[in-house]
Amino acid sequence: MHDNELPSPSIVRNDPHKVAVRGAWHVHALSERHTAAAIATTLKTLHQPEGLSWDLTGVESMDTIGAQMLWNAWGKKRPAKLQLLPAHENFFVLLERNAADLQMPPPRPASTMGDWLSAKTSDIVDHATSFLALIGQLVLDLGRFAKNPGRGPWLEISANVFHIGYRALGITALVGILIGVVLSYLSAQQLHTFGGDVYLVNILGMSIIRELGPLLAAILVAGRSGSAITAQLGVMRVTEELDAMLVMGLPHGFRLIMPRVIALAASLPLLVIWTDAMALLGGMVAAKAELGLAPIYFLHKLPDAVPLANYWIGLGKGVAFGSLIALVACHFGLRIKANTESLGEGTTNAVVTAITIVIIADAVFSIVFSGVGY
Repeated sequence: MHDNELPSPSIVRNDPHKVAVRGAWHVHALSERHTAAAIATTLKTLHQPEGLSWDLTGVESMDTIGAQMLWNAWGKKRPAKLQLLPAHENFFVLLERNAADLQMPPPRPASTMGDWLSAKTSDIVDHATSFLALIGQLVLDLGRFAKNPGRGPWLEISANVFHIGYRALGITALVGILIGVVLSYLSAQQLHTFGGDVYLVNILGMSIIRELGPLLAAILVAGRSGSAITAQLGVMRVTEELDAMLVMGLPHGFRLIMPRVIALAASLPLLVIWTDAMALLGGMVAAKAELGLAPIYFLHKLPDAVPLANYWIGLGKGVAFGSLIALVACHFGLRIKANTESLGEGTTNAVVTAITIVIIADAVFSIVFSGVGY
């Protein structure tokens, strides 16, 4: 007999102390809206259902859904007087066993500010410890590389220089020109008010070469290349390539971390020079349009306005920023777990942390070299 030919589930109560259950108690029959509503209403009207005598011998078919519905009506325990077919006994045995084994977990204590601070402190200490271990491993790998350069990962280094440095020329040039134009226009308006047009070269040169050029290049690289490094390592974790490398005897530090650190430390100073040049070009064009300063005058005045030490400070910032961005990106990339949620979260944290560390490092440079280059 097919399911659609079976009688609908029903509850018959001709005796005040006895309930007879009939029909087909399975999901297809109980999914009918009117039938399910009528059964639920009938079960709710039963007072102390566990004390009644239940006759389930008239049930022609049953599944887990039907058995669960009756089990809930009984208060999740077997009635003292219950008659049912042997074929349906197993449903209630399983429900009774699960009810005995399943216990609600104890309520979690309410978290306090102290618990939150403790968890955050532990997380910061864990990250700091891992980061210091990463730096230590990098120092060892650099020593190994210096002893035997011929066996170094030159292919990985050159590939990373291409992806990190060459492919970032376009975006750094665009942002550099726009920043130079904006800074030149804003400064020219204020200087023209006081008759100090000739000092525009000093303001643009010092601000771009010493501060804005390295900072802009580092932030762009952190958002573009830092996220890519973290995502690459994270995907390698998800696809178990990192584990395969260890099985093959290929250390992560020498083949993955060191090439990226070297590539960023070498590429970012060059990007700083490129960004400085583009920003000064944009500022020079804006100065010509706003104040009428000739480009020849601008280029002639620039070496005198900006002492050579500022160029070296900018290049030093590029090396430091590049190394920090690569280390932070690799740190978060290696901590990614083998799931997509961790991959997205780790990439976001890497970019935010790298930009924050770059700004902090820039502040440290400003304090340490406050008396140099003026």
